[in-house]
Amino acid sequence: MSPARIREILQQVAAGTLGPEQGFEALRDLPFHDLGFAKLDHHRELRCGMPEVVFAPGKDPEQLASIVASLDAAGHSILVTRLEPERAALVCGRVPALRYDALARIASARPLPQGGRGRILVAAAGTADLPVAEEAALTAEFLGNRVTRAYDVGVAGIHRLFSHYEELRDASVLIVVAGMEGALPSVIGGMVERPLIAVPTAVGYGASFGGLAALLAMLNSCAAGVVVVNIDNGFGAAVAAHRINRVES
Repeated sequence: MSPARIREILQQVAAGTLGPEQGFEALRDLPFHDLGFAKLDHHRELRCGMPEVVFAPGKDPEQLASIVASLDAAGHSILVTRLEPERAALVCGRVPALRYDALARIASARPLPQGGRGRILVAAAGTADLPVAEEAALTAEFLGNRVTRAYDVGVAGIHRLFSHYEELRDASVLIVVAGMEGALPSVIGGMVERPLIAVPTAVGYGASFGGLAALLAMLNSCAAGVVVVNIDNGFGAAVAAHRINRVES
């Protein structure tokens, strides 16, 4: 339940347009609703500024659909990550308000109001990195941030990156996604003064070890101030960028 909805209920009770018992019923599932197989954290947005997000892998399809439907019934903003197309049909069929993006494997409804100090830029080294980059971009947009994309700007053709220099410089936070040797965050980190969150991807040949080579390269970046999230964690990078972008100047 959003802070705005809680205030609305309390104001209605104070004004006498909603009875105390009705107000109690509206708030009874705070701070969580126990479905038996899951406890939905209806208090998350009030505490953390963003609603609970549903991670789809590993969940029984019917239980996943029930979780999302319960969040929808409570009027929450909804974000489901890593939702594969075959299960998206079931979940979106249960909750028609959801919009699904197959590339990012994200389903969402009722995004948060737009705000933030500036714009988040998501850069991706190659086209193979786009699923993770779009997970980051769509998550950041869902959370109410303005997002700019700079895709296929990796070091194999670094002249492509320079055409985005003004966008890189003007962004308030950067998310840089790369696989293979993971060099792009170091390059961009040496060009701008803004916070930079690096995301290694599992893209690469055998010696990339499923993204470990890119992860280690980013952790050892010689560009000062580069911070790194886990392999393929576009969602985590977006949440971190969102929090940086929302900090009062």
